[in-house]
Amino acid sequence: MLCVVAHPDDMEFGAAAAVARWTGQGKDVVYCMVTSGEAGIDGLPPEDCRAVREAEQVESARLVGVEQVEFLGLPDGVLEYGVPLRRAIAAVVRRHQPEIVVTGNFRDTWGGRNLNQADHVATGRAVVDAVRDAGNRWVFPEQVAEGLQPWGGVREVWAFGSPAAEHAVDTTETFDAGVASLEAHRAYIDGLGWEDWDAREFLEGMARPAGQSLGVTFAAPFEVFLMGWGD
Repeated sequence: MLCVVAHPDDMEFGAAAAVARWTGQGKDVVYCMVTSGEAGIDGLPPEDCRAVREAEQVESARLVGVEQVEFLGLPDGVLEYGVPLRRAIAAVVRRHQPEIVVTGNFRDTWGGRNLNQADHVATGRAVVDAVRDAGNRWVFPEQVAEGLQPWGGVREVWAFGSPAAEHAVDTTETFDAGVASLEAHRAYIDGLGWEDWDAREFLEGMARPAGQSLGVTFAAPFEVFLMGWGD
């Protein structure tokens, strides 16, 4: 499984508890951050922020059993959907050859009037297209010439946090690990200035309704896109 999201902390705000379940089952999971979140803390210059946020993400991933975290280094806050972003993500897909790719919600909103962030929308849209690009040797052929073989083995793309989610994963047993993983982004959370904000309370707000739909305490909701031809 390959998880491709825009920023450090994106996985933790919606899917880390599910990742903990999967790694606990012996599944191989790799994280890829398109940016390093260097524009995410107002009081910290980007180059200083980059180092802090990358370190927090590596530790956060470790807490849910993910040992490999990649940072593509694209500019935070100004990602644009298009060929360059598709190319960068297709290379990651070809390199890791996953069966499932996870990304974040790329709908315009989180449901209702809460608008999504531009980097999330651009990344998620690019992920879906890059997965298909990765299987076609005539798309980004320079990657193939450099030794990255085409990979058409991705069966599905899962987008966590989508308001159109119709699938969910039971995270009751791994919910605490998901909370700890989010709390590991301490510098980022403190930089947001959210007074009295509680990671567990926030995550429960999404996990309890999804869990109720499964008849369990907690669950992570996903919108699932089939990648096979004709599906």
